[in-house]
Amino acid sequence: MVADSGPLIHLAQLGKIRLLRTIFEDVLIVPAVKREVVDEGIRQGFPDASLVTDALAEGYIAVRKITGSASSRASKLSMEEKISKPDAESLCLARTSKIPILTDERGLSKLAKMYGLEVWDTWTILLEALRLGLIEKGEIDQAIHELSLKRHKVSLSRAKGILDAAERITTSRTIRL
Repeated sequence: MVADSGPLIHLAQLGKIRLLRTIFEDVLIVPAVKREVVDEGIRQGFPDASLVTDALAEGYIAVRKITGSASSRASKLSMEEKISKPDAESLCLARTSKIPILTDERGLSKLAKMYGLEVWDTWTILLEALRLGLIEKGEIDQAIHELSLKRHKVSLSRAKGILDAAERITTSRTIRL
């Protein structure tokens, strides 16, 4: 999995960054994402930045630089598609590694799907964690509330869809037991 900064920040804010280790084992980030999430987070005094620092130290999040033609493609992609350079680098890393991408950005998500990549976001991570029994249904509702307080607004229809999915997962887990 290649991660963009948004989901790393959101999962760290929720205290759920370790879910990535359980669900994916390894997560790759480009240096610009590390600078944004860790270096800037620490500089600005965000306590959740230390959770990502811990994940880097434990090795389940690793920084991977893109080089050569992938770097050139990222620069070109950034300009042509009007996405940030870190987003373009993350997309190129996911494409060259042939692994899923984790992003909350709509534009990047659409591009990744166009290139045939599997796309995850903060909510699919939390829903998968619920399906695996790593978190409880109430934690999904709590996450929607907490992240909305931290400027990660979720539309009412999206929140309803997330909560409906959580209900279906919980119901199917109960039926199997």
